[in-house]
Amino acid sequence: MPAAPVPATRMALKNANLSIQDIKVIKTHNPFIVNDLFFSKEMGIDAFDFNNFGSSLIFGHPQGPTATRLIIEGIEQTVMAGGGYFLWTGCAAGDCGAALIFKIS
Repeated sequence: MPAAPVPATRMALKNANLSIQDIKVIKTHNPFIVNDLFFSKEMGIDAFDFNNFGSSLIFGHPQGPTATRLIIEGIEQTVMAGGGYFLWTGCAAGDCGAALIFKIS
């Protein structure tokens, strides 16, 4: 489960023909810090460069409402940053992960 967002993100980046460095804002639905530390290590990014307003766990744990909240927050944060690409990724039970990339202009 902690590792699941990594392959999901890699697949989304490949399908969008982007690299992690092209992403301006990253939000993750990861209920434990180990998930984000693993994600940052595997993706080669600083753990302090994403989830700038806290972990998704502060909003509650269920994936659906938490993901929706993080996607809205990520869109707003990307707009405030002048636009660009926004990545949402997360894990779920059963070692599955999901990732979405949004282009915000």
